[in-house]
Amino acid sequence: MSPPPAAAGLEPRLGRWVRFWSLRWLKLKLPLVRRRARRLVIEPVEGRPFVVLPEVFNPALFRGGRLLAQTVASSPHADPHGLSRPCALDMGTGSGVGAVFAAARGYRTVAVDLNDEAVRCARINVLLNRLEDRIEVRGGDLFQPVRGERFHLVLFNPPFYRGQPRDQGIDLAWRSQDAMERFANGLEQVLEPGGRALILLSTEGESRPMLSALQENGFAIEIAQRRHYGNEIMTVYAVSPRHSGSGQ
Repeated sequence: MSPPPAAAGLEPRLGRWVRFWSLRWLKLKLPLVRRRARRLVIEPVEGRPFVVLPEVFNPALFRGGRLLAQTVASSPHADPHGLSRPCALDMGTGSGVGAVFAAARGYRTVAVDLNDEAVRCARINVLLNRLEDRIEVRGGDLFQPVRGERFHLVLFNPPFYRGQPRDQGIDLAWRSQDAMERFANGLEQVLEPGGRALILLSTEGESRPMLSALQENGFAIEIAQRRHYGNEIMTVYAVSPRHSGSGQ
């Protein structure tokens, strides 16, 4: 099966070139990155403060959380069709950055993470941003904590690398054996009619498995936002069921 048009922009040659320079950049920056990533910090993201605990993915340092937040912040406010209770799901919430920005756009939001420390961190940031009346944080694996529920917006910043996580902390944000495929297989069951997902992918890791699995499950894929950082290209894809009338 041919890759979806959205994937065609990540040409293999360009991807190899970006990964080469990414490795060079990481070699130079790794000591600084490790020091900052493994300690408690407060990171500003689009004007909002976020506490990041040592075992939680840093949305500003690794840029993906910030880009996803920017995409949500620039999207239309919830209730475009007169919805009384528009709902969002922030999958793999980490520090809770996606959930906070979805709630700020008017969504009642559920944030989910497999990392217990991320669940604690997200709850701190919900309180810090005074959104406890709009966000609920739950622990668990992918869609299991929201079984039977449906959402108008789903956010996902998946693990980019294939493999067994080395621990039950921060490495869960980097590595998974099958999270991309399981997410693609279960997404339609949690989307409300007319709903969509925003999924962040990077040339730093593997994007084809997610894009191919989404296409195989009948989703239309469009580019919502793309940013070239020099050492990697990050893309936020807008994903919706083809029968909803949007996309390809």
